[in-house]
Amino acid sequence: MLTRSSLGVSLGNLLSWVYPEKCRECDVPIHALKSSDHAVVLNRFFCRDCWEKIEGIGGRCCPVCSHPFQSGAALSHSPDHVCGDCRRDPPCFTLALTPYRYEGALIKAIQLFKYEEQVVLAKPLADLLIGALRGLKIDLVMGVPLHPTRLRSRSFNQSVLLAKKLALHFSWPLYVDVMYRTRETLSQVGLSKKARQKNMRGVFSVQRQERISGQCVLLVDDVYTTGATLKEGAKTLKKAGAKEVFVAAPVRMLFGI
Repeated sequence: MLTRSSLGVSLGNLLSWVYPEKCRECDVPIHALKSSDHAVVLNRFFCRDCWEKIEGIGGRCCPVCSHPFQSGAALSHSPDHVCGDCRRDPPCFTLALTPYRYEGALIKAIQLFKYEEQVVLAKPLADLLIGALRGLKIDLVMGVPLHPTRLRSRSFNQSVLLAKKLALHFSWPLYVDVMYRTRETLSQVGLSKKARQKNMRGVFSVQRQERISGQCVLLVDDVYTTGATLKEGAKTLKKAGAKEVFVAAPVRMLFGI
């Protein structure tokens, strides 16, 4: 006998075949899957082919910011294997973990998640980080905070949602009220690297410093572009007494690669 809930699922599956969603990347019709929740969520937005084309960042990378070296020749000019940016302006974080390129379906996924309130994408996006984070000694995790004005207009903080999924997976404590923004900033979109750094300078502060003193902190954002936001966040946390700061974002914009 069909229950009301099973009838609803059956009807939903039927409608998905009669009126299938279209892939947000290639616009071909897609149909619901009967596999994991992860696959079902993704299948609401992307076809299998487009999602399987997402590209990880491979090759030799800077051991601090994880930006890949452009070539073997570029690597040969850095015998310590640290990139020019990190040598000129060493970040306060120990390591940036940014495993995937901000390309193709991942651009659409971030836009849907961040600007179209498709918060169900938080888990599949956070899952992109799990392999990179496995084995790290982390005491607590937090997302990059939004200013209250931005948070009210968006209704959620995408970085905190990602951090929450990671905290649940690894059983790490999640802190959402320790670091905060002291002022509202311009949107980073379209700003130059120098303008991004200026925009973020001094924007964060920490309350209840005893909660992070001597701790290894993971700071999470949705996209690593120039690193200005995460670098400033790590700087603030270190000044407040964090023993070590790791930063992470599932995707990264690459320049000159």
